[in-house]
Amino acid sequence: MNPRVDAPAVESAPSARVRRFSRAERWVHRITAALMGVCVVTAACLYIPQLAELVGRRALVVTVHEWSGLLLPLPVLAGLASRAFRADMTHLNRWGPHDGVWLRKALRRVPGARPAAKFNAGQKLYAAWITGATLVMLGTGLMMWFTHLTPLVWRTSATFVHDWLALTIGIVLAGHIGMALGDPEARKGLRTGSVSREWAEREHPLWRS
Repeated sequence: MNPRVDAPAVESAPSARVRRFSRAERWVHRITAALMGVCVVTAACLYIPQLAELVGRRALVVTVHEWSGLLLPLPVLAGLASRAFRADMTHLNRWGPHDGVWLRKALRRVPGARPAAKFNAGQKLYAAWITGATLVMLGTGLMMWFTHLTPLVWRTSATFVHDWLALTIGIVLAGHIGMALGDPEARKGLRTGSVSREWAEREHPLWRS
């Protein structure tokens, strides 16, 4: 499906900035990132012996890890009350021919501009993957938490999936943060809600808001 093309939400001045994220969207991202960070740090303290010895108080770390994981979906669910957030969810789930071109150029490291609407194909893949991974982690975590609800073989399998998927999430998150650190204007968009017109036209030439 081709991306929607409407009038861009920018001012007439050449130096105008483009509104990219609403306040609600920025807070959803911040709270989700904070909860995910707590999950990752507490998991590291539980599984890396050196950190476990340094931090101690394993029971408290387990409790913080469990509750931060349980709360992780709530910011997204609360964000559904925002029209702008729902619109961006639609953008993230809408794929077009330009996304295939973006992926091919990215995989082959072809220099030059890559076609992208409000979100590029890499961001769409990341959003889909991290959403699925979070749901799997929530499900397996609940099996490990409420041990009396499932048989031992289920809990053993859940532990295996939970541990290895946690490692994968840590690696993917590190890549996500690395990409963000390499794009100051994208970070500014998440911090202030707007990006420069030049950045929007260069990185997301098909984006119209």
